[in-house]
Amino acid sequence: MFTEQALRMYNAVCPMGRPGNPGELNGAVLYFASDASSYTTGQTLFVDGGWTIV
Repeated sequence: MFTEQALRMYNAVCPMGRPGNPGELNGAVLYFASDASSYTTGQTLFVDGGWTIV
C-alpha cells in the first residue's frame, strides 16, 4: 500500500500518527444503521483520524 518512506511521511503529518484501518469505520456504520440514529438527520460523521481539524 505505502512504501516505507511514504508511510513515515504520512505518519508525521497525520494527527493520529498512523493510517486508519477499515474496521475503524464499524462504529460509524453501526450507528447510522441502528435505531440509535433514528433522530439524526443531515449529518456528516468524519472518521478521518483528525484530518478535518488540520
